[in-house]
Amino acid sequence: MLSTVYSGGVTGVDGYIVEVEVDVSKGLPDFTIVGLPDTAIQESRERIRASIRNSGWEFPARRIIVNLAPAVMKKGGTGFDLAIALGILASLGHIPQDALRKFVVMGELSLDGSVRPARGALCIAVSALESGRNSLLVPAENANEVRALEGITALPVSSLEDAYDVLNGRFDGSLTVACKRTGDSTTDFRPRDTLADHPSDSDPLESAESLDLSDVIGQMHAKRALEIAAAGWHNVLMVGPPGSGKTMLAKRLPTLMPPPTQSEAIEITKVYSVAGLLKPGQGLITKRPFRSPHHTSSYAGLVGGGPMIRPGEISLAHRGVLFLDELPEFRRSVLEAMRQPLEEGKITISRASGSVTLPAMSLMVASSNPCPCGWRGAHGRECSCSPRAVASYAGRISGPLLDRIDLFVEVPRLDIQDLYGGVKGETSREVLARVMSAREIQVKRFEGLKISFNGEMSSREVARFCRVTEEGRKLLMKAFESFSLSSRSYNKILKVSQTIADLGGDTVIDKKHIAEALSYRAILPWNRRS
Repeated sequence: MLSTVYSGGVTGVDGYIVEVEVDVSKGLPDFTIVGLPDTAIQESRERIRASIRNSGWEFPARRIIVNLAPAVMKKGGTGFDLAIALGILASLGHIPQDALRKFVVMGELSLDGSVRPARGALCIAVSALESGRNSLLVPAENANEVRALEGITALPVSSLEDAYDVLNGRFDGSLTVACKRTGDSTTDFRPRDTLADHPSDSDPLESAESLDLSDVIGQMHAKRALEIAAAGWHNVLMVGPPGSGKTMLAKRLPTLMPPPTQSEAIEITKVYSVAGLLKPGQGLITKRPFRSPHHTSSYAGLVGGGPMIRPGEISLAHRGVLFLDELPEFRRSVLEAMRQPLEEGKITISRASGSVTLPAMSLMVASSNPCPCGWRGAHGRECSCSPRAVASYAGRISGPLLDRIDLFVEVPRLDIQDLYGGVKGETSREVLARVMSAREIQVKRFEGLKISFNGEMSSREVARFCRVTEEGRKLLMKAFESFSLSSRSYNKILKVSQTIADLGGDTVIDKKHIAEALSYRAILPWNRRS
């Protein structure tokens, strides 16, 4: 007897619907899965066999063929287990087939029949709604995750027996996790109006609640640069000797950033769901991520990869902060791979089986010593590096990569007087208030467009939105000639200037805004004489 059930898979962070066809017929006992399954799916035969038997049913000694359609698409993972098991039970007459076709089913089975969580549940839920299906049968641990979308009804199950009861109409209504519809069409869906509706007490992110910008003594110039970076989404490179506070500053940047919007929170959660980093019962992620990979990270670890392509650190920092400490110590190939995502906010990974595009709209904050020994230009310490060693150290960061960084900041070594009598400065809350005001200006400016921050503007949008006074234009032209700036650097200066104007509540870019933006394009310390 033939039965059909719908399930889903994930490519990158995009879900797709799979039609699982199960045929149980007379013949020699056999269990075959076709439709380009990977090893994990092939191994599911033994999990499904044991799960059905240990749940109280007799596994049929018949010929079983499972087809995963469309057959031309490579499929991987363990999320098809529950769908295949239910398809077999439906073919044996234990489950009404009409009820089974109403649901998109996902989940991995244990040998005892319990259901384990599935990776990418939120991604599959989005694709289900787009395909006109609004009913899901999901592992109980994924229930909070799929609640991120309105227009979906998710029935959480903890075992194969629970799924059987649901499909036969025997279930406790309290298990239902239903979201209100926003329209008559099944494809009319949107995020909930408030993030408070979603559990988020176990975000797999570094907590920044105990961090505050006022913890950093002095370094007012660097703090101002971080404020600009947070307000306009501008990449930052901090250069200074060891112990000057670069890492402390970077870790406090998330406290200056506005909370993610509804759509941004869903994008972040999708990446973590695919990566398998959501904890059991984890809901929508409502904090901006902060990722700090070690400089020994591999190419695949930073940009993503693997047999079934998984997000790397740059994607895990999507809509958050990617902190690259000791930037020159990273491998050259890894750093060069950063150029595309820093420019486009996404990264495309190509394999023989096809290409996958992963989101990578991360705010990069990098730090570096001024030289190999770290003391070049430092007060009271003598640098032991030769000019050739300094040039070699600086050369590890290519010009094209530096050209994609908006703000260059010197973080000098503090004297003992600064440490004991230095001014702590403003708190994160005070700076965040200005950032939020600048953010509101940008929301109105880019209404109807696909961008949210000044740092995301293309050259066409820079020409459209950045209005510069005559004095400001003259200063910019003079700097362009004096510093031999590229067209990309020219646009970046205008973007930073626009953010500075937004922080001050100004409607046009003036000479003072251009001057401050140019101060963050100064010659780096390693290019100066000791």
